[in-house]
Amino acid sequence: MRHNEQQLIAPFNRLKLTQQMIYDVVIMMLARQCQMRTIIDLPDEQISALANLCQQTRFSRAELIRRAVAEYLLQHHPEDDDLAFGIWKQRMENGLDYQNRLRKEWDE
Repeated sequence: MRHNEQQLIAPFNRLKLTQQMIYDVVIMMLARQCQMRTIIDLPDEQISALANLCQQTRFSRAELIRRAVAEYLLQHHPEDDDLAFGIWKQRMENGLDYQNRLRKEWDE
């Protein structure tokens, strides 16, 4: 373990936490340093539903909203790999014919 890591973990050792618990806390602390605050307006019904969900799940309102945004982004923004699917759909020439045509230039 490096010196910096020992300094981060030292206060937690007194609390008799497991190594995994310490790791989780340190990761949360580091993640919070990288977050940006934002203000959103929610209707009263959503605030009430969110408050109920906070009680049921024992997550903070901010954590539930972060999770909701993350889930939304996963559903509405495909992976970069997925962006390539269907790229040749509008072309008259298929990919293999295009590749063979380009390679013919090498023989010339």
